Amino acid sequence: MKKLIIATHPDLAASTVNKRWLQEAQQRDSEFTVHQLYQRYGAGKALDVALEQALLLEHEAVIFQFPFYWFSTPPLLKQWLDEVLLPGFAYGRQPEHRKLEGKRIGFAISAGIRQKDYQREGRYRHTVEELIAPLTATFSYVHATSVPPFVFYGAEYDPTNPDIPDIRPALEHSAQGYLAYLRSV
Repeated sequence: MKKLIIATHPDLAASTVNKRWLQEAQQRDSEFTVHQLYQRYGAGKALDVALEQALLLEHEAVIFQFPFYWFSTPPLLKQWLDEVLLPGFAYGRQPEHRKLEGKRIGFAISAGIRQKDYQREGRYRHTVEELIAPLTATFSYVHATSVPPFVFYGAEYDPTNPDIPDIRPALEHSAQGYLAYLRSV
């Protein structure tokens, strides 16, 4: 079975990191299904909950890929969680109500800030792992297994600006790490 990548970027055309990562995944369509939420549901379209649930069931693992927005997910991903992970499908008293039980869940995150700022001693006083605790708790609640995230730090640095560090070498290196991560989830 393939792995499902649920990519949630509101402006993928302007993206550096997420766009590059998805290029890698899309070249390997025998391994991965790329499902872009903003491409499918942009401009306020209602989520097709039945389709989203079917996609989850058809894949052995799910990777949520997104840029960090205010230390969280983009709004459409939060909406997706609220509307797709319903009782009787994702959770409930009976085993047949827990259709995601045992499924592996990963997170590929691009963070605009440098890694040193995402430390307890850093500027934001929290690690990315701590900040995504609501996501890992959600998947624990539905009896799925979250794996540690794959994170690219410093994405806000513009490679065309000579006064800002060039992230292109790190980005290319991360593309290979991203593939390894996808395969490990």
